[in-house]
Amino acid sequence: MLDVALKVLNEICNHGFKAYIVGGFVRDFILGNLTNDVDICTDATPKDIKNIFKNITLPKVDYGAVRLDIKKCRFDLMTFRKEISYYNYRKPAEIEYIKDLEDDLKRRDFKINTLCMDKDGNIIDLLEGRKDIDNHLINTVGDSITKFVEDPLRILRAIRFYTTLEFELAEEVRLAIIRTKSELSRLSYQRKKDELEKIFCHKNAKRGIDLIVELGVDKDLELDFSHCIYNSDLMGIWSTIEINGQYPFTKNEQDLINKIKEVRQLNNLDNEVLYKYGLYVNLVAGDMKGIDRKLIAKKYDNLPIKTKDDVNITSNQIIGVLEIEPSKKIKEIYEDLINNILCGKVLNNYEDIVNYLTDKYK
Repeated sequence: MLDVALKVLNEICNHGFKAYIVGGFVRDFILGNLTNDVDICTDATPKDIKNIFKNITLPKVDYGAVRLDIKKCRFDLMTFRKEISYYNYRKPAEIEYIKDLEDDLKRRDFKINTLCMDKDGNIIDLLEGRKDIDNHLINTVGDSITKFVEDPLRILRAIRFYTTLEFELAEEVRLAIIRTKSELSRLSYQRKKDELEKIFCHKNAKRGIDLIVELGVDKDLELDFSHCIYNSDLMGIWSTIEINGQYPFTKNEQDLINKIKEVRQLNNLDNEVLYKYGLYVNLVAGDMKGIDRKLIAKKYDNLPIKTKDDVNITSNQIIGVLEIEPSKKIKEIYEDLINNILCGKVLNNYEDIVNYLTDKYK
């Protein structure tokens, strides 16, 4: 990825422009972490970039950014700029293209995200970002309160970096979050959910959630972590949080959250529970209760049936064997048969099933 990125920089520079890799990629490169997230800043405008590269995607709204796909790598290229004003406390409503790298860096959120790399692979540090990385510290670029009021999502980004990088918040940043956290109400629930899930998905999720509660951010997020159970699954964590109904979940996500809540109250090693809720939901619930995942998986693998389709008789065959008309009764018979197969009273082969049905229903 780095080799391709440097080639992109050199191509832009060969056309008479300045270009640098900036932000998270450089930060993570210094920390020894691999990432595929590459942002490039340049004094070339989107029109200039379009004249240099063919595989350019232009956004619907002009924020001075374009996307480049090359050699199966994706790069976000952004023209040096100043953001004059913000729309809905998140997206810049007005921008001004500029020619100075340092002025461009000053609009960014945290110093650790201001490091740049030039076309020769040299690190450029104009705002003491390397110092904060070495000290494992999160400082804003400029006044913290101004930065958080300007864009409240930066509050959650600060908590995310605290979580994923295991860095500490500078005291000014910590106090500014407490003073400005009410600004989070101006963000859409989708934006809050997206950023929170980056925290919840990380192995250090507990670190981030504990900080959210410590700083009182949970109340402004309209979330209650009082009964949160830390686990390795995103939907598992959501299932233990009291959530404001405004947070947007897909039908599938909400269904999984509801099932995990239900199955936590049940025996995750019971055949009927494993059959009804499936392996994934039982594994998540089992993790919360400290049940060995291998034990749950083994019990699931040994189920005589895992779906209705595994039962060795069809509805039409049941109708024929019992000499009855099609009706809702067939569903009841199937459910009874499935329960008996799961508890081992009936073997899942056609002959045993027919004998059971004949004895009970004919």
